[in-house]
Amino acid sequence: MTKDIQPTVKTKLRRLPKRGSYYRELIYGILDEAFICHVGFVVDGQPFVIPTAYARVDDCLLIHGSAASRMLRALASETEVCVTVTLLDGLVLARSAFHHSMNYRSVVVFGKASIVQDEREKLDALHAFTEHNIKGRWQDVRPPNENELKATMVLSLPLQEASAKIRTGQPVDDEEDYTLNIWAGVIPLHLTTGKPVADEKMKDGILIPEYVSKYERCQS
Repeated sequence: MTKDIQPTVKTKLRRLPKRGSYYRELIYGILDEAFICHVGFVVDGQPFVIPTAYARVDDCLLIHGSAASRMLRALASETEVCVTVTLLDGLVLARSAFHHSMNYRSVVVFGKASIVQDEREKLDALHAFTEHNIKGRWQDVRPPNENELKATMVLSLPLQEASAKIRTGQPVDDEEDYTLNIWAGVIPLHLTTGKPVADEKMKDGILIPEYVSKYERCQS
């Protein structure tokens, strides 16, 4: 597999191309850190954008949900899809209103998804969804039963047409504005965790797993 994903007409960045990247490792790193993707598709001329959970396994993006889901049924019919993922890293405050911005890392993926039919592969995908959110959780939980597997649809979208776009650093003002007596800079933003809250119906004596008490999302 090549280090770069070959840019296409859809993925080639035209505005601020210096912020773009087709480096596979960077794209995969963003996908592995985020939790939610937005899935864009069209049904009967009506566009939809649906937020949903996902996971990456090797060179595929996996999406799952109810087998009755309109989104999944539409994508399963090989509808063209656009998936986006964004990590917000900071608010960029410039001296002028016009040059305010955000520091971010984002990925856009295009393609057609296919249904994961094999039961073993579907179970592996559900394992990947769980571990994507909380590593180590799968070994502690009850695995899906036959009815739950039948009620779940898993789609696989190949990561063949994708690009990243990233902004980092300080505000960029017009040269004459640097003399203004206005505070400028970056307010960093980070995803943090709070204290775990136990389920009220949980039996007494169950200890909090370390992957819960010490949970921390990776930062690139």
